[in-house]
Amino acid sequence: MINIGALNEGIVLDHIQAGKSFNIYYHLSLDKLDCQVAIIKNAKSKKMGKKDIIKIEGDVLDIIDLKVLGYIDHNITINIIKDSKIVKKLSLKLPQEIKNIIHCKNPRCITSIEQELPHIFYLSDPEKEIYRCLYCEEKHS
Repeated sequence: MINIGALNEGIVLDHIQAGKSFNIYYHLSLDKLDCQVAIIKNAKSKKMGKKDIIKIEGDVLDIIDLKVLGYIDHNITINIIKDSKIVKKLSLKLPQEIKNIIHCKNPRCITSIEQELPHIFYLSDPEKEIYRCLYCEEKHS
């Protein structure tokens, strides 16, 4: 068993679907942060079988986009660590609207012509987790 040291202060992204940690790492731009980041892949989990975990050192909750996390996997748990103890747990939900996380693939969409327009999608069906382009209604799959 590998032992990754405890955090004194920071956040732990837990219950990440196995194999999705690097996707989250790049979508949250964690590679650009000047702090320690530990990625644990395929950790054993009673609830999930296997899971990924990301540990981020420091007071970084303000710079993490929770909408991105919620879109990628709303089952992730965020543990806030202070003095080596979990002081708060946050749960995610699917965001109602996401901006510049995904891009419209419809060649007739205004975002294909107007390059500077933000790519905005709204949650059209929460049960099926379907997002649609705000401009052309194209479904993102």
